[in-house]
Amino acid sequence: MRFDEAFLDEIKSRLRPSDVIGRTVKLQKRGREFVGLSPFTKEKTPSFYVNDDKGQFFDFSSGKTGDLIAFLQESERLSFVEAVERLAAEAGLSLPAPDPRAAEHEKKRQGLSDWMDLAAQWFSRMLAGPQGAAARAYLERRGLPASEWGRFGLGFAPASRTALKDYLVTKGARPAELVEAGLLIAPEDGSAPYDRFRDRILFPIVEGRGRIVSFGGRAMDPEARAKYLNGPETELFHKGRTLYGLPEARRLLASAAPDAQPALVVVEGYMDVIACQRADIAGVAPLGTALTEEQMELLWRRHPEPTLCFDGDRAGRQAAFRAMDRALPLLTPARSFRFSVVEGGKDPDDVLREQGAAALRSQLSRTTGFSEMLFRREFESEPLDTPERRAGLKARLRAAASRIADRDLQSAYRDDLLNRFEAALPSRAAPFPGPDGRRRFSGQGRAWIDPAPTSLGRSAARRLASDLDLAAAALVRWILEDPACLDAFLETPFAASGFGDPALAGLVKEIIRLRLESEHLDSQGLARHLSGTDFEALMTDIDRAAAKSGAPFLKQDVSLEDARSQWSQAFARLSRLVALDEAVSTAKGNLGGALSVDAFSRLKGERDRLRRQIRNWQDEP
Repeated sequence: MRFDEAFLDEIKSRLRPSDVIGRTVKLQKRGREFVGLSPFTKEKTPSFYVNDDKGQFFDFSSGKTGDLIAFLQESERLSFVEAVERLAAEAGLSLPAPDPRAAEHEKKRQGLSDWMDLAAQWFSRMLAGPQGAAARAYLERRGLPASEWGRFGLGFAPASRTALKDYLVTKGARPAELVEAGLLIAPEDGSAPYDRFRDRILFPIVEGRGRIVSFGGRAMDPEARAKYLNGPETELFHKGRTLYGLPEARRLLASAAPDAQPALVVVEGYMDVIACQRADIAGVAPLGTALTEEQMELLWRRHPEPTLCFDGDRAGRQAAFRAMDRALPLLTPARSFRFSVVEGGKDPDDVLREQGAAALRSQLSRTTGFSEMLFRREFESEPLDTPERRAGLKARLRAAASRIADRDLQSAYRDDLLNRFEAALPSRAAPFPGPDGRRRFSGQGRAWIDPAPTSLGRSAARRLASDLDLAAAALVRWILEDPACLDAFLETPFAASGFGDPALAGLVKEIIRLRLESEHLDSQGLARHLSGTDFEALMTDIDRAAAKSGAPFLKQDVSLEDARSQWSQAFARLSRLVALDEAVSTAKGNLGGALSVDAFSRLKGERDRLRRQIRNWQDEP
């Protein structure tokens, strides 16, 4: 019985390896791994690891590794089908119903696969024989020694039109089958089929479970019309759903140390994949097409953030950009890509041959995140020498972020891209003086444009004179630098009132509204939202007033945690002071009635003491 990849992946998604394996192997949590004694050998020191994130087990004492299915096959001597049936029952999944047509289809596919295996063996013999002398010399010049040819299944197709056909027909193959497998070409005029691959070095293309589904060929003749030639789409081979080198890449990922974070790198060609894998880097390549959504899904099943490594020339950049466009709607917090460009216009094969494996690993480890690469693409797409072009860049960045289906990630990308825009195209004013590195949580402080004062700004300037108003200005100024400090007070009337200063009420209400709408709002995002509004002049006055206040949470030597704590204390004091001011004002009319002189004196004394504390920003006994 055959199970498709989607069914197998669904089983694995429902079961944690540590739970299933933990029933027969005593496991202990160690960091991100589970460790125990090998079930396959007798050992005293644990060397058996289970990694739920990778969905794999690693047994360093016996050398065995694999997924849950492989574990049951190894530990209980079950067949593949028996292991799948056992796990499907545990996952609560019904086995797919037998389909006679599917069984017949699978039988046909298996027959074609058998011919592919025989072809691979024949190509390998041709590479080792007299016909392959030039191909062997070419591989040696490319720095690929004979000891590695078997590992990657390399072969050679002689220049003859029917050499492979004649061999396979003697083994019982029908030419029509070989045409269907992509090994022969059937001319449109109805004449006899002939070998597809001639005078080429052959690279077997192997699907995820290790079956050869096609070949790629590198021409020996420098004048050949196609330097590289892949087999056609067939019953076995679908270019957009296959990655060259995937089985070996999976082995490299699985054999990495349990606490390591190995990379999965997508490169452009057969030799680049081989170079990566020879350097113990899990490398794969698409097959003559742009990276497809199906190939991205294959990559993400093995790694949450594969690295795309394309050539630094125009064609390489365009390939990277096409991959970005296809990936954008599919990104999630757990699935993304990174990007790497090999230095000096070289490819991974060049680096391995000229500088060695360590240099290749070092270069491919230097990567750029998806958001940064996306911003670079849009930023460099045209000059930004006019307001219209700069506005166009901002519109493109918003449009790119909007293509991400995951709403939380979409919002985070929009903020990040526009923050990069603000940093790359700063305003005319000097940056807002932010706190030191210990409490800077965004890339830069805000940068306000200081326009001509508005009536609102002039009104605020007149209001921001007393100690009370200076304190309110200091509270607002810190909110502009650290919006999160207001979160616990978003619904308090005192905050919405502008901390007792009517001139600040409109600004604070707008900040509260923005904070409620976006939990990712930081100082740069807040600056961006408020830029161009009537609040700009007011914020300039707030800066000046706050500088006079001496508020401790504005000082450079205060940590973020202490600053937030001091801000909350200042908020409570100012709130109490405003309430006491109102109480004292009301009490003056009630003296001798409901309120005694002593009570009034105590109320006024508390108000005055609190006012002094705020003026001096220090505790009193």
